[in-house]
Amino acid sequence: MSTHILIVEDEPELAETLSYNLCKEGFRTTICHSGLDALKVIEQDLDLSLVLLDLMLPDMSGIEVCRQIRMSSKSSQLAVIMVTARSEEIDRVIGFEAGADDYVVKPFSARELVLRIHAVLRRGHVQDTEQVRISLPPFVIDRAAHRVWVDDDELVLTALEFRLLTTLVTRYSQVQTRARLLEDVWDMDPNVNTRTVDKHVQRLRQKIGSAADLIETIRGVGYRLNPKEPDA
Repeated sequence: MSTHILIVEDEPELAETLSYNLCKEGFRTTICHSGLDALKVIEQDLDLSLVLLDLMLPDMSGIEVCRQIRMSSKSSQLAVIMVTARSEEIDRVIGFEAGADDYVVKPFSARELVLRIHAVLRRGHVQDTEQVRISLPPFVIDRAAHRVWVDDDELVLTALEFRLLTTLVTRYSQVQTRARLLEDVWDMDPNVNTRTVDKHVQRLRQKIGSAADLIETIRGVGYRLNPKEPDA
């Protein structure tokens, strides 16, 4: 079955154009013209893989829609690409902090958008060369199923939180600078002055509970995950 994409765009002509171009590339599409309608469709669980989300909607902002997607256990893993005319750096940062996987600025070519969609979808699939299941006590990560356990308790993480934790675990004991995390987890310019990494690490620590202390802050540099010492 082809990949199903939800297009959330309040301009009907643009929404239809996006749908036409995506269908030509083999995707299936559903169109919504408001944030509330989009959230209702997402709750129906129509095998959606990705949401193309306009930032400026008539009833609520795309930022709020994205936040609600990430807050729901049913949709927290759903890929989200924000599509907007706003090109300021601060808008991109806010979008990523709300949980967006990518941010595409209008006007854009259909080819560019398709490439960005494929890139985001690839992040959610395990490559053959990657270890599918990672065990580093107290963490167990199943990349294929996008699931994480801490001391046998399963966590509900957003797509970005999952990538951040997986990056720290697979590079355990190695210091990860904020710049490198911005590049590898967010695909952002490492020179951007933002608190995105720090805010996501803070949220991740809250979610992993008793394992929070294993993520060490290296002042002025970044973060390092230290493995749990085995019981004596």
